[in-house]
Amino acid sequence: MAPLAALAAGGAGAAYLYRTDPHSPGQFLPRCVFNWATGLDCPACGTTRMAYDLLHGDVAAAFADNAAMLVLGVPVVTYLGTRWLVSGLRGRRYRPRVSTRAILPAALLMVTWTVARNLVG
Repeated sequence: MAPLAALAAGGAGAAYLYRTDPHSPGQFLPRCVFNWATGLDCPACGTTRMAYDLLHGDVAAAFADNAAMLVLGVPVVTYLGTRWLVSGLRGRRYRPRVSTRAILPAALLMVTWTVARNLVG
């Protein structure tokens, strides 16, 4: 039941985002707390704009909004979400395991992306 509820919530969120342009100021969308507090972009900053652009078929603009999330994050989230949904529909639980060997490279990648995108501007 939870996978179907998550799918419905995701669909509702996508429908709202499709009609709400995050590139325009004054939209009712959440702001990144890290960006609000520091003025810097976090590794996920631009993901809402990226999703909006993908919903409208503009891959080049999505890449400009957050290249790392588009190239790395979207495939990982798609894979994990699909596994969770299929397992849930089959009445099983899917709990991905993150090995300790994967945490350090992922953290280093996020820190490197954060520094690089804030230095380049």
